[in-house]
Amino acid sequence: QVQLVESGGGLVQAGGSLRLSCAASGRTVSISLMGWFRQPPGKEREFVAAIRWIRNSDEAASYSDSVKDRFAISRDKAKNTVYLEMNDLKPLDTGVYFCAAGGGPATWSKSYSYWGQGTQVTVSS
Repeated sequence: QVQLVESGGGLVQAGGSLRLSCAASGRTVSISLMGWFRQPPGKEREFVAAIRWIRNSDEAASYSDSVKDRFAISRDKAKNTVYLEMNDLKPLDTGVYFCAAGGGPATWSKSYSYWGQGTQVTVSS
């Protein structure tokens, strides 16, 4: 099993920045993919960004079109932690952000076997 704990959500004005963190613990050797999904109010959960790795290196990041020029995902291998740096935030970025871990295609939710509890991000206009 892998446990995921998110942190860093909050309230920010449009144009501001936030950094989300997701710390993984447990059987982390079993995962090769960590990502972020979000669920806007009244909408379905959607892919935001992910980072994959091979042999604990050779990382590759993926982003949704709506965030690729504003968000950046990174990983600290030593801490088993993934970060999502979110810049130029917009009201449409509001939602609950979920960290997830697993292996497989980055944008496919079924690739993720483990999910965090979620952290709220609210962007005011």
